[in-house]
Formats: sequence, C-alpha cells, structure tokens
Amino acid sequence: MLAASANIGKKKKLGFLDRYLTLWIFSAMLIGVLIAYFIPSASTVIQSLSKGTINIPIAIGLILMMYPPLTKIDFSTLKDIFDKPKLLFITLFVTWVIGPFLMFLLSIFFLKGHPEYMTGLIVIGLAPCIAMVIVWSELAEGNRALTAGLIGINSLLQIFFFSLYAYFYLELMLPLFGIRGMMIDISMYEIAKTVALYLGVPFFAAMTSRFVLFRIKGEKWFTQKFIPFVSPITLVALLFTIVVMFSLKGEMIVDIPIDVIQVAIPLVIYFIVMFVLMFFIAKSLGSNYKDSASVSFTAAGNNFELAIAVSIGIFGINSGQAFVGVIGPLVEVPALIAMVNLAFWFRKKYYNSEKTTHKEAQ
Repeated sequence: MLAASANIGKKKKLGFLDRYLTLWIFSAMLIGVLIAYFIPSASTVIQSLSKGTINIPIAIGLILMMYPPLTKIDFSTLKDIFDKPKLLFITLFVTWVIGPFLMFLLSIFFLKGHPEYMTGLIVIGLAPCIAMVIVWSELAEGNRALTAGLIGINSLLQIFFFSLYAYFYLELMLPLFGIRGMMIDISMYEIAKTVALYLGVPFFAAMTSRFVLFRIKGEKWFTQKFIPFVSPITLVALLFTIVVMFSLKGEMIVDIPIDVIQVAIPLVIYFIVMFVLMFFIAKSLGSNYKDSASVSFTAAGNNFELAIAVSIGIFGINSGQAFVGVIGPLVEVPALIAMVNLAFWFRKKYYNSEKTTHKEAQ
C-alpha cells in the first residue's frame, strides 16, 4: 500500500501522514466532488489531456505513486528467507492462491449486482502489498528481514504474473460462475501493457535509482535521506488521482457513503480471514511470533497502488473499478491497525515464552 516513513523501526507508531490517511482520502474525494459541482468544465479539460486510452496527468501520477515503495525493496534480503523453505512455500501459496480466490468469492457474493465494483475488488485481490506491509509488520514487532524478503519476491511475481492472473480471473473464471454477460472483454495484451507502464516503468526507475545512488552517495544516504524524501510522493500522487477521479463523478455525492460500505464489507472480511488464517498456519509450522506476524501481514495486505493503476488503465478514470481501488486504502488502514493489536493479543495468548511487552498501535 502506501509508502511508510523510513524510520518506522525506531518508533513503533504510525507517522502523521499515514495515521490520518483515511481523513486525507475523504478530503480528496470531497475536493473532487466540489470541483465537479462548481467547475463543470474541469471534466472536459481532464478528458482532453489524453493520448489514446492513457490520460497523461493520471499516468504520471500513478507512476509516481508506485515509485517510492519500489525504491525500498532490497533484493539482497531474498537469500535470508530461503532458510525457511516450508514457511516460504506456504506463505506464497496462501498469498497467491488462496488470497485471490477468496477475494474472487467475496466479490461475487457481495457485489454480483454491481459488476464494476465486483471486478474492481477482484483486481485488488490479485497482488499482495509491497509497501505498507512494512509499517504493519514493524508496528506488530514482526521479523523485519523476513518481511523485506517477501516484499522482494512479491514485487517480482507481480511484474511477471499479474497480467496472467488478471486475465485468468476476469476472463476465464467469471464465466464459470455465470457472469459472462456482465464482463467487459479485455485482452491479455491490454492488461500486460498497463502493468508494464504502471509497474514496470517505476520498478525500473526505482532499481536504477538504488544502483546509481548507492554508488554515488552510499547506502546510508540513500536509506536515511533519499527514501524519506521521496516517500510522501506516494500519498500526494494518490490524493491527486482521487481528486481527478471524483471531479469526473460529481453526481455520485449522494451514493458515495452507501457504495463505500458495500465495498468495505468484503474487504474487511478478507483482511481478517487472511490475517488469522496465515497466522495460525505459520504457528502450526512451529514459527515464532515475529515470523508469524510478518507472514500474516504480507498475506492480508494488498497492492492498492497497482490495483488503482490497472483499473484506470483498463476500465477508465471514472470507472467503478477505479472507485473500488480508492476505497481499498480507506478501509485497509483502520482494519490493519486492528490486526496489529490482534497480533499482540495472539502473542500474549500463544507465545508466553517470548517477550510480551510492547507498545500498542495508536
């Protein structure tokens, strides 16, 4: 999800921007709706800044939104997690097999009557979080190295398999559940092109930044100066995207609260089920608390930046799918803060032999 502050490990609480993320998102929605109401011509101007199916300002915003989290990925940590092959395999299975299918089932059950929201929720379930999971793991005092390694693996898997996953669930799985007539036909090429633009470009830029700046300025400068400097860009770009989207949807002001609740219900169920399921699977494998917490947050979180980018790229700026992508982080922050405190309760109940003093998430 959103980029976290680089010094989170020093102070186990959310930073100012992340703590009030829900407020910022609601404010951006309101600003967008007010723009649509008081400046009707804004919609025409935004739509005119397009080339083919790509809206240029939005494309720039989405790429900038993905860049900061990717700069934090240290692939040198990957080797450490292969020391626990069983835990690694089970975590990837839960994250990449059970998770997407669970979100698929929840989407159909709760949102079948709203096909745009249903498909938007399915897209959210296709990629695990590669940014905000750092925050949740740190707040819950999880295994930092394990979290970093899983983020590295998941980022690579998203690049290579997200397009295939999206095509599989949207074009092949939905018809099997009798929802063929509701779907918009999309091609594998369209999905791959969107992922290449909104994930491939920032990934290449981030890895280039790490390589070049490490050599010029050193790892310490990169970690302590550069990452904190670029991290807020994710939030700014997200809020910019939300303002633009809602400036095209001014007529939705009456329906927004109801729609948010409809989308929030399956999301909350997903977060809880994935977190608890992964935690107890890891515990059954003999994992310590730190490892169990890390893999649980990895499984529960989602890459909403990528979901928003893909939804906009495939279905359009003012689509229901893009709207669902925006609702994702709105729901995730309070839900996973609750999961942090649940993790501490699990530690107290099931890991009495380990350190039990902690600072609760605020």
